[in-house]
Amino acid sequence: MSACFPEHDWKASDSVKQAHPTYIALINKNLRAYIFIAPSAKNSRANSVLKSMKNLSPSTQAVHAGEADLRGARSSVTPIYATSTFLSDDAAQLDEVFAEVLNGAPGYFYSRYGNPTVAALENAIATLENAHSCVAFGSGMAALHGALLACGLQSGDTILIAREVYGASFTLIEKLLAPLGVQLQSVDVTDNSAVQEALVKLSPRVLLFEPLSNPLVKVADVKTLCELARQAGTLTIVDATFTPPPLLRSLDCGADFALHSATKYLGGHGDATGGLVSVRDENLVAPLRSVMRLGGAILSPFEAFLFARGVKTLVLRVREQCRNAAQIAAWLTEQKGVSRVFYPGLSSHPQHDLAARLLQPLKNEPLFGAMLAFEIAGAGQAEIYRFMDALQLIKPATTLGDVQSEVSYPPMASHRGWSKERMTQIGITPGILRLSVGIEDAEDIIADLESALTGVS
Repeated sequence: MSACFPEHDWKASDSVKQAHPTYIALINKNLRAYIFIAPSAKNSRANSVLKSMKNLSPSTQAVHAGEADLRGARSSVTPIYATSTFLSDDAAQLDEVFAEVLNGAPGYFYSRYGNPTVAALENAIATLENAHSCVAFGSGMAALHGALLACGLQSGDTILIAREVYGASFTLIEKLLAPLGVQLQSVDVTDNSAVQEALVKLSPRVLLFEPLSNPLVKVADVKTLCELARQAGTLTIVDATFTPPPLLRSLDCGADFALHSATKYLGGHGDATGGLVSVRDENLVAPLRSVMRLGGAILSPFEAFLFARGVKTLVLRVREQCRNAAQIAAWLTEQKGVSRVFYPGLSSHPQHDLAARLLQPLKNEPLFGAMLAFEIAGAGQAEIYRFMDALQLIKPATTLGDVQSEVSYPPMASHRGWSKERMTQIGITPGILRLSVGIEDAEDIIADLESALTGVS
């Protein structure tokens, strides 16, 4: 055992040993991690098959030859377990694995019910979120759907949703849950009194909101809202996609569910799609995982591997992105062609002080996120499209949080299908763009913006 992992910190996991008797499984309760040591030559049933491989027909050899026997070696990172099924040594053992996994214990028999690569990612996010558990889904929208269903919604229940929530979140409830009798009401979550009044009046089953709104980055008082919901007996789902740890740990603020579109900051490289939901209450784990398993909205081990790799550089990326965003937001405020800039790191932002209290600094360095929005003066759709087409470095894209800077036009993407009146009501005008700031040199991003703005004016 490595000096980094003192032997007394580890214990054998009986359930995993039963599931995989040819493996030694060690679990570290602090790191929430498993280490699998490959089977020895003595007790691996696969070895006897491999030894007799020369005696088998070519068609059988093609199926079974080449399976790895690492003989005590182990990967320095969690490998991709690209398998649908996990084998046990006999039927009785497989029956035990079924029973244990279905009762919430660790173990593997079928990847829809659990996969080691996915479990490693879930454990990493649970640690970052200071959560009891985390459950992975195939997309951010699947994660939201799963969290909502895990709340036990029934016909007649009400979901109280932030008025300025991500457009697809609103549409999901309207299209999938409202026809089943679930009521939907919206509220301005930047107005604590309005939220309290709605909670008392409606007695909603769920309160759903974002700490930083999409796209105008308005700031919600997460701690106060979660406390008001708790007093009303309402479960809170916080979509923290814009505010990944270390910027914010929503569960520490009192949220019941912390939701992330892992596609964005957690992955950070634009090469995988997934969603993650963390919970602080042990009683919410079973219904959440049940929705994922029975609904089949599982995360592939390939995507899980990419997300786990991305998480390793999360803090470094987010810190640089936030620094760049602050510099770019300050520059935008000085441009004649820009009428408004929305960024909580600006002292002119109406909720700057709240953002400073809510978002966690890194080593005493204040960070305010890497998402901002700005309005091009007098611009309509034609001018916005001309601006986007003129960009050379910044990518027009319907995503965010990647290492590369990306710009999005809300009426085209995140709020497509919303009426002009509805968008105007929450402050989205035809000239507003959302900018996800990447890790490029800030001066290069500014130069690209400046060149595109010149073309519009």
